[in-house]
Amino acid sequence: MRTDAPVRLLREPRRPRRVALLSIHTSPLDQPGTGDAGGMNVYVVETARRLAAAGVAIEVFTRATSSDLPPCVELAPGVTVRHVTAGPFEGLRKEDLPSQLCAVTAGVLRAEAARPEGWFDLVHSHYWLSGQVGWLAAERWNVPLVHTMHTMAKVKNRDLAEGDVPEPAMRVIGEEQVVAAADLLIANTEDEADELTGLYDADRAQVRVVHPGVDLDVFTAGRGRRAARDALGLRQDAVVLLFVGRIQPLKAPDVLVRAAARLVADDPALRDRLTVVVCGGPSGSGLDQPTALVDLAGELGIADLVHFVPPVARRELADWYRAADVTVVPSHSESFGLVALESQACGTPVVAAAVGGLRTAVAHDRSGLLVDGHDPRRFADAIGRIVRSPDLARHLSTGALGHAATFGWSATAAGLLAGYEAVQTDAAARHRRPVAN
Repeated sequence: MRTDAPVRLLREPRRPRRVALLSIHTSPLDQPGTGDAGGMNVYVVETARRLAAAGVAIEVFTRATSSDLPPCVELAPGVTVRHVTAGPFEGLRKEDLPSQLCAVTAGVLRAEAARPEGWFDLVHSHYWLSGQVGWLAAERWNVPLVHTMHTMAKVKNRDLAEGDVPEPAMRVIGEEQVVAAADLLIANTEDEADELTGLYDADRAQVRVVHPGVDLDVFTAGRGRRAARDALGLRQDAVVLLFVGRIQPLKAPDVLVRAAARLVADDPALRDRLTVVVCGGPSGSGLDQPTALVDLAGELGIADLVHFVPPVARRELADWYRAADVTVVPSHSESFGLVALESQACGTPVVAAAVGGLRTAVAHDRSGLLVDGHDPRRFADAIGRIVRSPDLARHLSTGALGHAATFGWSATAAGLLAGYEAVQTDAAARHRRPVAN
């Protein structure tokens, strides 16, 4: 072999061609607001669509929950959802899924094995269960692993709602393993980045902050409050308080119900106009007491004021936001809080707990009000400030529209692409070798 031949370096890969996106415990095809479907489902759908529009082919792997599901479904051009058979189709709770991770991993690896070698350039896993599968897949395919936590056991246990069940040690250990294995961690906010480094010993250099977004084409001020109330059968003079999300202790809808009772107690004349709408379904530990919120409203004497609406499609959900005077997000823990952002994009101010990502999703005194703690009295005071002051309501509504406008999903996808490119470049540099011309 000639030793004096000119040497060049292999070109590092930049933008990935194909990404395996793992959402094992909940499908992007599921309706958010009940079961295990929530903000993460929205995140996966919206980012996958926009990554595909940018030229990256996305295959989403999720566990099949029905024998009627086809093996593959096209979610959008360039986005395929692949159903992996693992364990019983129905009746398997998220808490039982660790026992099926081997079967899920085998299904993911089998799907890739049917393709030419090197089919996927990168794995992006969502939630710790997916991270366990992604860890093995990325090692097998010799590609980078990008991981988004969405929620973290140590954070949830630190901020546990009264009467809620702590996350098990198995999840804590699993999350620690995924954090150690990931080449890149995507954090929703700077607060989450700090939690990854402080609670999980993540290397800050491997954490990239990318804010989630909101669909600014669907969630808009649109036809306005009057038309939205007409469409939903709400009185024009009603004071409408809205909760959107899964009904479980973590999301704290009971705080809103108690705050509403306090508002009526302080101002009995409000009873004739107050309407509390809870849009969502029981989930998680909330399934243990599915009627708890109904029972609480009855105990507080406001059962006639609290109305329960099942999860609805996005365009109808936008009308609920537009129809409300205030959207209330009293969660004990939120990695971001997409509900708060969607509400603001519709011009409706938010009263939210000052926790986690809600401190980023809501601009205090500009797009809504943040409340320290979960005392219903404090929430009642904050809600009362808005509904009793048209000037403040208009100020916050205007600010809500402006604040939400800075959080489009296109910016989220651009941030993810930048992270993908960086982690691929780093991986290429580690495996760089000279090639003779």
